[in-house]
Amino acid sequence: MIQDPRNIRIEDYTYVLPKEKIARYPLEDRDSSKLLVYRSGKISHDVFNNLSNYLKKEDILVYNQTRVIRARLLFRKETGANIEIFCLEPEKPSDYESNFSSRKTVDWRCLIGNQKKWKSGRLSIDLNHDGRLVTLCAEQIERIGKETLVRFRWDNNYLSFSEILNQAGHVPVPPYLNRKDEEIDRTRYQTIYSKVDGSVAAPTAGLHFTPGLLSEIRNKGIRLQALTLHVGAGTFVPVKTVTTGGHNMHIEYFRVGRKMINDIMGKRVIAVGTTSLRSLESLYWIGHKIKKGIVVSPADISIEQWYPYDNDTDISYEESLGYILSFMDKNSLSHLEARTGIIIVPGYKLRIAKGLITNYHLPGSTLLLLVAAVTGDNWKEIYEYSLRNDFRFLSYGDSSLLLP
Repeated sequence: MIQDPRNIRIEDYTYVLPKEKIARYPLEDRDSSKLLVYRSGKISHDVFNNLSNYLKKEDILVYNQTRVIRARLLFRKETGANIEIFCLEPEKPSDYESNFSSRKTVDWRCLIGNQKKWKSGRLSIDLNHDGRLVTLCAEQIERIGKETLVRFRWDNNYLSFSEILNQAGHVPVPPYLNRKDEEIDRTRYQTIYSKVDGSVAAPTAGLHFTPGLLSEIRNKGIRLQALTLHVGAGTFVPVKTVTTGGHNMHIEYFRVGRKMINDIMGKRVIAVGTTSLRSLESLYWIGHKIKKGIVVSPADISIEQWYPYDNDTDISYEESLGYILSFMDKNSLSHLEARTGIIIVPGYKLRIAKGLITNYHLPGSTLLLLVAAVTGDNWKEIYEYSLRNDFRFLSYGDSSLLLP
């Protein structure tokens, strides 16, 4: 059993991040960013387009193919008050594909900016789609904690909600960029392999890849596999508690295919980004739950925040994946769908991933704790080295390859 990590103090996982180190815009060429390489405790650096030099033939890179939606909708009341509705997660229909393809009305869990100015009533905004006027309306249904259930309606049944968002929405660039979204963000705050709509934040480790680099990687015998985890706004929520035990992790939806599970069996797996790593590690614990008889139906599979720390790890990752494949066979599943709230902090032992490609993260964040789980106390040296050598930080910043 893993030592209980709930008493980890957040103040031990922070650092000074000067504002000038935050990359507010992407580089002209995606793969020209710096790449820090951490291997067996040693640090060096290179350029990201040389990534394949540090990988082995038959390694498998697992990347997140989620696509960022234009989740920020801006309305203006007749009184002149500006109201922002930030779409977080579909409520009705609850699955992403059905919701995005809806052509009349949808319900979403949202965050409301300037909500005190919108106590009741309907908001509307007029859109011009191919020369035709389309009106999008929003009304509050109920409050759910800090979130609000919002119903959207529009008066053109030829348009899906996905098309409405693309027409009316804004790219949800991170708040620490301290700027509004711009035209460049429509393409650059999106990986080149993004495919499945649903995220409100980019899986930023993937922003460095180009078609040429991916071809080079494949030509060297390194394989690529995709999964989908829709990144929620919780990724921006700072840890405000003294210890990790007081922080509630956000829940995120992910989906993996049978082929990926088969292909990673017995291989060295490198996760492209923290979202891919969280999905991979959650897979292990799903297999663990199946073995224990906790998961009996594919309808509601989830991994709770502290489940890995409260349970013995008595099976290998190959055995765990074997339980999942048998479960999928029994239930005639081509894909496994689940939700995860897993928190990966120092003391956690990686079960499936053997390495991580990731950007640089905010001080005191759960993502920095994850990096510390992978590298141990060496995370401090990694970040100090990167600050000294003018690495660019956060979403549009430089990258690192962590091979403990």
